[in-house]
This record gives sequence, structure tokens and C-alpha cells, in this order.
Amino acid sequence: MSASLTTRRALAAILAAGALIGAAAMPAAADGRDHGRDNGRNHGRDHDHGRDNGRDHGRDNGRGRDHGRDNGRDNRRDDRRDDRRDDRRDHGRDHRMPSSIAIGEVQNDDGGRGDRFGRALNREWVEVKNTGRHAVNLRGYTLTDEQGNRYRFPDFRLDGRSSVKVHTGQGRDTRHDLYQDRRRQVWDDSDTATLRDDRGNIIDTESWGRRGHHHRNG
Repeated sequence: MSASLTTRRALAAILAAGALIGAAAMPAAADGRDHGRDNGRNHGRDHDHGRDNGRDHGRDNGRGRDHGRDNGRDNRRDDRRDDRRDDRRDHGRDHRMPSSIAIGEVQNDDGGRGDRFGRALNREWVEVKNTGRHAVNLRGYTLTDEQGNRYRFPDFRLDGRSSVKVHTGQGRDTRHDLYQDRRRQVWDDSDTATLRDDRGNIIDTESWGRRGHHHRNG
């Protein structure tokens, strides 16, 4: 066998071995590329899943805030309904608030109707007394009769265990006498004096006339 033939055979064997190695390497490379693509797709899916979780979490938080707002609105509506129910129940009731301020004696005088100078008007009066130990400012308190005539107390401090007479006629206010400065009689032979505090609560009433004398306090 010649040297050239031997060389050709060896070269053919080397080329065949190289072809086998190349063929084996190609599937591995393809697998590597496919694995890379799959990892990329999976990473993308994981990223999308993260975005979806973020959106869902945001929606849930938003629903939680909305639910909290709705509960707050519902609670406020319930409170307003309860307040309206209480107002309807209390409307028209004759509330008498406990107080140390009360109506004392009452004196009415028919002579005041024709008195030119109004002196007889000062002979009719309603006494308001403070039965407590502490002074009370009567500012804003009112004294009314059955016809709706009203006297509103000025800034007047009534000491404890003391009283003041509210005269119908004109005069100068003192610690013991106040004047409505009217020119006509207020208190009739049959009438009711009603004393209210500065919030409009009835704290005392005094009635007299055909059915006798009636006093209600507290």
C-alpha cells in the first residue's frame, strides 16, 4: 500500500469523525437555544404574573378603602336617622328642666287697666326666686303669659337664696325689682305664668284663676 493511499484514508476518517461530532453538537446547541427561549418566556410570564398580582392587590386595597368609606357613610346616615327619630319623639313635649330658679308669688291688679300713669301696673308682678346657694345669671330667660306676652330678662345676676319681682309697668331695674315697661296689664284673673331658661326649656309654671292656684316646678 502506498503512502498516499494511507494518507487519504486517514484524512477521510478524520472528516467522518468531525461530521459526527458536529451532528452531535447541533441538537445540544438547539436545546440550549430552546431552553433559553423557554426561560425567557417563563421569565416574561412571571413578570406578567407579578404585574397581575400588583393590579389585583391594588384593586383589593381600593375596594378596602371604598368599603371603609361606605361603612363610614352608612354609620353617619344611621346616626342622622337616630337624631331625627329623637327629635320627632321630643317634639311637642313639655320638658321641665330641674333648676334652682322658680316662680314664687304672683300678684295681678285690675286697677292697672285705666291707670293713666301706669302706677297700678307695678302693683302686678311675678316673683322669680333662686332656691339654690349659687348665683344664676338670668340673661335670656323668658317669662310669658297665656296670650303670648313675653318678657326677656336682661343681663341680671340673681344671688342664691334671693328673689326678684318682675313688674308689668315702667321703672328702674334694681337688684330686687325688674320692669317690663308696659302700658297695659299682662296678668289676668285667670292666667298662667311660664318661666323658660335661655334655651327655651320650661323650668316652672304658675297657674291661677277659676280652678284655683296651681304650681308646677321641675
